[in-house]
Amino acid sequence: MIKLLFIFFDYVAALVAWVLFFHFRKEEIEGSEVIYTNAFYWGIAVIPICWLLFYALWGEYNDVLRKYRLSVLTKTVVQSIIGVTLIFFILLLNDEVINYNQYYSLFFYLLGTHFVLTFLPRFTMTSMIVSQVHRGKIGFKTLVIGGNQKSLEIYEELTHAKKSAGNKFIGFVNINGSDTLLEKYMPRLGKIDDIHTIMHNEKVDEVIIALETADHGKIKPILTELLGYPVVIKVIPDIFDILSGSLKTTSIFGTLLLEIKDNIMPVWQQVLKRGMDILFSLIAMILLLPVYMILAISVKMSSKGPIFFTQERVGRHGKPFKIIKFRTMYVGAEKNGPQLSSSNDSRITKVGKFLRKSRLDEFPQFWNVFIGEMSLVGPRPERQYFIDQIMQREKQYIHLNKVRPGITSWGQVKFGYAENIEQMLQRMKYDLLYVRNMSLALDFKIMLYTVMIILKGKGK
Repeated sequence: MIKLLFIFFDYVAALVAWVLFFHFRKEEIEGSEVIYTNAFYWGIAVIPICWLLFYALWGEYNDVLRKYRLSVLTKTVVQSIIGVTLIFFILLLNDEVINYNQYYSLFFYLLGTHFVLTFLPRFTMTSMIVSQVHRGKIGFKTLVIGGNQKSLEIYEELTHAKKSAGNKFIGFVNINGSDTLLEKYMPRLGKIDDIHTIMHNEKVDEVIIALETADHGKIKPILTELLGYPVVIKVIPDIFDILSGSLKTTSIFGTLLLEIKDNIMPVWQQVLKRGMDILFSLIAMILLLPVYMILAISVKMSSKGPIFFTQERVGRHGKPFKIIKFRTMYVGAEKNGPQLSSSNDSRITKVGKFLRKSRLDEFPQFWNVFIGEMSLVGPRPERQYFIDQIMQREKQYIHLNKVRPGITSWGQVKFGYAENIEQMLQRMKYDLLYVRNMSLALDFKIMLYTVMIILKGKGK
């Protein structure tokens, strides 16, 4: 609801700013009567929407409850300058004017008007949110890892601060059986081995890791378990030197904690990647309709059974979804339980072998991409049955859950389909490398190689 309010007021601000700018231009600059032309109506219809898309690329509407006023000021200034400059270069630079002073007047009028109308509602709403957080009216469900003296000290500092940091403590997880000092103040939800169950059941927003010096060696395994979840993770300063990744120091009203930042891509690239997913998948489903029909007939004639094959896979943040593929196996291929396919698998039909080599069996997944369950490029999704086996061997697999799974991936291009757990572990290395190096440029390169595999029909 709060996010919608930010979007609504940004929309109104952009709309009103453009109307005022139109009047200023006609009355003050051109000295003519204000007549509402088609260009005016197109402007008030399109320009506010463009502003909202521009803000979304900045991640303006992500995590609105954690906004702070200084950030709102700096972002609004930068966004207004860039946005208004783009408008002038795209729409107004070729307009006829008597002298360039008129350009300057128009530019600064639109910049000032847009900034003020956008900043004031943002600042007001952010101030109200900050006030609500400080008074404890708005909070974030917080889990503490550790039940020792340090965790107790952090808990007391946060709860006795004059201004609340917004932490709503739901419980703690202890590392050692004797660490139960926090039990007087919050429930013990289990041990570290129960962390995945706790994260799913309790809908945690924030995790504070507070361990004694003797337990420092346990930090990295804990982070490996947590970084697959969309939560804020904070640690106490004296374990800074053993952590990897980008860390942001934040002073929380007297309690110094370090926030672990595990940003995969810049926000604008994440938004653009999702936009490309929607656009490309929609175009693909329309243009490939004749191909779909030919493949559907081929699959139907290859053996008895349905044209499409659906199967539950694990997606982003561990959320299950139904993946769609053209059926490449005979019906009842897994009557004896989940099995990985092999190069000479008798369960695969003749048409299925061609579809797998050319990756054409994956084409129906454009629908999964369109509705947001998958991406064009990302780690290939697996079944929970095999994920459990992989996790016993390599805990790093959980990092793949940070992103949407893809129709194609670095691992798929470099390695192809896996025939056993060992090969899945080998392919996982490529997908982990992708997650650590995600960029739009890398996505384009992977898609290019995938197209080459489809055209050559030499996929594994």
